[in-house]
Amino acid sequence: MTVRVRRIYDPPEAEDGVRVLVDRLWPRGVAKDAAHVDEWPKGLTPSTGLRRWYHAGEGSFAQFAERYEAELGAPEAAELLAHVRELAREGDVTLLTASKSPGESQAAVLLRLLGEE
Repeated sequence: MTVRVRRIYDPPEAEDGVRVLVDRLWPRGVAKDAAHVDEWPKGLTPSTGLRRWYHAGEGSFAQFAERYEAELGAPEAAELLAHVRELAREGDVTLLTASKSPGESQAAVLLRLLGEE
């Protein structure tokens, strides 16, 4: 099992496995057919309020991660996280984000949580 994070603007690679978009909004300038996204579980992404709060610079990444993890405890999000965890058990998974700093995004939080198994 390999789970990794990549920017959606990077070209798909053979070793990506299942490509999962973890952004709530579709990335600007990316054609859906060219993105090769296999799954887009919007219920797994940070809420609009949390996303806006973080992007406005009102909190640190640590605060964002803590709040996002709390959101992942909601039933729908927990179910979707379990689904991605199952995908990772079956093969490679790539978490896709449009973030300019993937290491300080929801993708990094998910990567850590998926690796804690």
